[in-house]
Amino acid sequence: MKNFTLPIRFGIAASGSLIAYFLILSLFDLHTNVFYSLFNGVITGFAIYEAIKYRRIREGMNFNYAKGFSTGVVTGFVATLLFTVFFAFYSTEVNTDFLAQLSQAWFKNFHFEGIVFFTVAIMGFATTLVLTLSFMQLFKASNNLSKKSV
Repeated sequence: MKNFTLPIRFGIAASGSLIAYFLILSLFDLHTNVFYSLFNGVITGFAIYEAIKYRRIREGMNFNYAKGFSTGVVTGFVATLLFTVFFAFYSTEVNTDFLAQLSQAWFKNFHFEGIVFFTVAIMGFATTLVLTLSFMQLFKASNNLSKKSV
């Protein structure tokens, strides 16, 4: 469990940032525009990058690809799960018209309320995997003959 405290903390911080961003968008009635959700990847990506970076600093020479990858995945999955729970709570308890507004704004005559939560979670998990794999290219040890540390 000690190995997961850092990514869990970064995941909680990322989910808090995602929730704050969503609520700020809702203040300006922009939360039904799905294009603003692209910034969620930036928020999640920053948290994943920082978690892997701090894990690398903490581990020093013991840092390897598996440790970095697991740190990134746990960070992103925690952030995604917490944000999905918040999103479900918000759309079913706080603003019960939100899913209908989202449906009308983007998908005329197509009611998709049942799959929205699943879609939010899958998008978060996919973003997590892609960003973790991308960032690990920056943090992995080089296999070149000159073995310079990054």
